Amino acid sequence: MLAIFVGTGLLLSVAALVFLSFNATRPNNLGVRNGRLAECADKPNCVSSFAESQTQYMPPIPFDGGESATIDALRAILSGMDGARVVSANETSLHCEFSTPLFGFVDDVEFLLDTETSVIHFRSASRVGYHDFGQNRARINEIRRQIAKAVEEATVTTTPRPQ
Repeated sequence: MLAIFVGTGLLLSVAALVFLSFNATRPNNLGVRNGRLAECADKPNCVSSFAESQTQYMPPIPFDGGESATIDALRAILSGMDGARVVSANETSLHCEFSTPLFGFVDDVEFLLDTETSVIHFRSASRVGYHDFGQNRARINEIRRQIAKAVEEATVTTTPRPQ
């Protein structure tokens, strides 16, 4: 009897998670407004280079190169990441959705190039739930690592060798 009760509870929990993930619509506060990305809600499932909270803040990503090359590099990096889909992009900003394979939870990840300071600002936030178990922070760290690698490889291939 206990096994049936536990099994039913587990099944209902899974059904609720699936329902939440499929009914989570794209937030209406995404995009660049007044030169900034949206603020993080007061939940630990968001990180941003604009966040004022130390638990949500991460420094912007430095970039070396023009706007077009940087957006192209971001697109290339994102296209190689599991569950990523670029939703929109222009010369200075990009919005990508990441979906989890099991329940289809979606995280919205936005990037904004600041050409004056040569940094990429970002916001990465889960649409549903409260905790993300560090997934958004880990994703941004991986993107940061790949951008640094791409810049290093470009520098190595374009720097003349000493004679």
